[in-house]
Amino acid sequence: MTRIASRITLAAAAAALVFPASSFAQAFKVEKFNIGGEGGTDYLTADPASGRVYVSRGSHWMIVDGATGNVLGDIPDTPGTHGVALAPKWNHGFTTNRTDSTSTMFDMKTGAVIKKIHPGINGLDGIMYDEQNDKIVLINHSTPDGTLVIVDPKDGDVVGRVTLTGRAPEGGVADGRGRIYVNLEDKSAIDVVDTKTWKVVETWPIAPCEAPTGIAMDRSTNRIFSGCSGTSVVVDSKTGKVVAQIANGRGVDALGWDQAQKLMYIPAGNDGNVTVVHEDSPDRYTVVETVPTVPRAKTISVDETHHIAYLFTPEYGPPPAGATPPTGGRGRGPLGPMIAAWFIKVQR
Repeated sequence: MTRIASRITLAAAAAALVFPASSFAQAFKVEKFNIGGEGGTDYLTADPASGRVYVSRGSHWMIVDGATGNVLGDIPDTPGTHGVALAPKWNHGFTTNRTDSTSTMFDMKTGAVIKKIHPGINGLDGIMYDEQNDKIVLINHSTPDGTLVIVDPKDGDVVGRVTLTGRAPEGGVADGRGRIYVNLEDKSAIDVVDTKTWKVVETWPIAPCEAPTGIAMDRSTNRIFSGCSGTSVVVDSKTGKVVAQIANGRGVDALGWDQAQKLMYIPAGNDGNVTVVHEDSPDRYTVVETVPTVPRAKTISVDETHHIAYLFTPEYGPPPAGATPPTGGRGRGPLGPMIAAWFIKVQR
């Protein structure tokens, strides 16, 4: 494996802005590592306890040391994989594998596969750990309706299912008080799930957000952050009202949150940047900087312990002659040969 590291110190993107505190006028640093390997990508997940980052590669997962960019291991046989969720209490991780409609349960210390879970549903995509209820939640573009499948993280047993109101659920986040909020990409809305009954109890439209994907939450202020291309939104988790809008790049497919620093990271794959936003108060948000990354880097995971945001994307050469490049969405379209596989760190 060839590893190329480059460090770029970036000047503040908007020097004329007055930030809430002088510390936010610092530059963010970007480090890039070419970690090699085969396959495309979707989500990645950072584990602050071990410093490892799990990176999806289409049919397998690479385990990467976040500090050095070194590849530590591989989780095989995850066809059409999308996301990973970690349940540290049990030392178990779980993937969503869309092609064979399974979830791979693995050992977080060794990466060894423990079992393949068959949730009995298609369209597996997003995934999350609800720590309060000690449940893994699979988020599925299933047919005819989107679903959540609930898994016991101790033994990998399927223990429940929720039918959602949209066909294309994306990210989910738990409030720690008995509710899970799920972005609905096809409806530009949020479904609210009561974890006592495991039923949808409300659906909130979140215009002007269109096609929400990534989601995070500040539990201390009861604010939900929904990542959307062009304009992301902040939603009051008690009322469902949109209380703030945030301008960001195009091609957003995730959203990261650092609770201690009150920083939101919104990656834009089409524009090749991350919009970093500070929560000044529950209803007031300031763009701290727009950080250049790499085109197609559309998902993100934040290590809240070490205050590092991670992204990953393969880099491709020119597409075949006559192919039409994408004009919108999240950067999908015809691809040329892979020429690099960039593991990216963003931090102050």
